[in-house]
Amino acid sequence: MTGVRAQQKEKTRRALVDAAFNQLNAERSFSSLSLRKVAREAKIAPTSFYRHFKDMNELGLTMVDEGGLTLRQMMRKGRQRAEAGGSVIRISVDTFMEVLESNPNVFRILLHERSGTSAPFRAAVAREIEHFISELTHYTEATANRTPELARAQAEALVTLVFNAGAAALDMKRVDRKVLADRLVIQLRMVAKGSEALQQKLDRR
Repeated sequence: MTGVRAQQKEKTRRALVDAAFNQLNAERSFSSLSLRKVAREAKIAPTSFYRHFKDMNELGLTMVDEGGLTLRQMMRKGRQRAEAGGSVIRISVDTFMEVLESNPNVFRILLHERSGTSAPFRAAVAREIEHFISELTHYTEATANRTPELARAQAEALVTLVFNAGAAALDMKRVDRKVLADRLVIQLRMVAKGSEALQQKLDRR
């Protein structure tokens, strides 16, 4: 019976997270969500919410963590796809745009709360961005023979460009998003080429 209860509790918790994600849009950030409406969409009584989360802030922080993890997993898949042949940058950008199109609110929670009024939320998003940067730094060191400092600088520049493009792409039409993606590929390649030139200069010293 305990196992059944645990499964049901996890199922309800999942339903609450999904309900909150579903209610985000361009005009509605997490801070404007109503506990009552989230509970209603999850098909539970508002009082039952507190069996799963201490308050709405705890739900929101869970969503930030989940959003960051989902994006990192998708970007890893993009790099794996590139290993089979093709441009890592092109495939990674296409993968990122696919995530935005299929599940925009995963990115929206990170974007809205990155500069929101809640310090815990800003700190949580900053941690997720740091995870992106650290992972890309290690990847660049391993595959492009960069020094740790240069790999870190390159990773920071790439993540900044991708996040800014993602913010612009969220509510674009598909044709406009394609133009943006093509421009982002060029920008990322410029950063990578500049990093490569700097590394070559360092190696000649």
